[in-house]
Amino acid sequence: MERKKVVVGLSGGVDSSVAAYLLKKQGYEVIGVTMQIWQEEDPEFQEENGGCCGLRAVDDARRVAAKLEIPYYVMNFRREFKENVIDYFIREYQEGRTPNPCIACNRYVKWEALLKRSLNIGADYIATGHYARIERLENGRYAVRNSVTARKDQTYALYNLTQEQLSRTLMPVGEYTKEEIRRIAEEAGIPVAHKKDSQEICFVPDNDYAGFIEKSTGTKISRGNYIKKDGTVIGEHKGIIHYTIGQRKGLNLSMGHPVFVTEIRPGTNEVVIGENEELFVKSLVCGRMNYMAMEEIDEGEVLTGKIRYNHPGAPCTLKKLEDGRVQVNFLEPQRAVTPGQAVVLYRGEYVAGGGIILGPVREKEPSVLSEF
Repeated sequence: MERKKVVVGLSGGVDSSVAAYLLKKQGYEVIGVTMQIWQEEDPEFQEENGGCCGLRAVDDARRVAAKLEIPYYVMNFRREFKENVIDYFIREYQEGRTPNPCIACNRYVKWEALLKRSLNIGADYIATGHYARIERLENGRYAVRNSVTARKDQTYALYNLTQEQLSRTLMPVGEYTKEEIRRIAEEAGIPVAHKKDSQEICFVPDNDYAGFIEKSTGTKISRGNYIKKDGTVIGEHKGIIHYTIGQRKGLNLSMGHPVFVTEIRPGTNEVVIGENEELFVKSLVCGRMNYMAMEEIDEGEVLTGKIRYNHPGAPCTLKKLEDGRVQVNFLEPQRAVTPGQAVVLYRGEYVAGGGIILGPVREKEPSVLSEF
């Protein structure tokens, strides 16, 4: 019987390396691939930057592939990464939203582009080192399931994968804890067994988002006014790309007590400042929905909604709106609902679906839905 062929996205880290090791042990024909996404030609830049896909990652991935005795290739995805991740990242910040580039990268680069190229070379599957599991449910649909370790669960950033992508994906690492993965790597002699995890956004390694955007666009970000919600000007901000909803630090305002960013208005270049209690809302509107475990909305079903990666999740119900948008109604108020972030909906341990947050629905503001 012919062995199934799987392309493993090797980042040079321990998780993807162990994924390749486990799949080879399971009898798959494994091919290692690192995605070249860095935009700069300068070798020094490539060495220091690029996170999971820089030159250092390539060197580590190549050593892992040699140890595992599997073929290894570097594939160029610069164009796909720039169009779907970097350009999107810049555009969202300029519009006063807070994007999640990892979600865009997963859907359009790590899956759409890599899967297409892998199928073209005769692969049956692609695989990654994500802490998540993929299962086919009784209703016939594929869904991402929480990993066995809540501390490393990465399902939030995978909500946007399509049914076709899920049907062609393997995630062997989701059955293990991080400690178990490192132990497997050590016992197998994998050279990156104790390599530290990458934390920052790979294309902004110094976390200076504003500097990156100014350099990429060649334009200086305009300063503007801090205002109260009644329109009173209370100071000058550095440019809307420096701020996100719920932010307290770095405002440089002397108000006598802690204040927070409650709204960003790109049309007038204003940042609205208010009290902590103003950040709590019970409802939000989202768009660009992707349905995973569920095929359509059951408005009576109580799901768990996460409004950011590190949000613990809270019970909610859904309501269909026009143009494919959905209103998410939480049973209890949630803090700092942030346009541009994803709201991911869970049915038990399974991702039911999710969408991009368009904005909060505030009480006593019935016209808010018309904004979206």
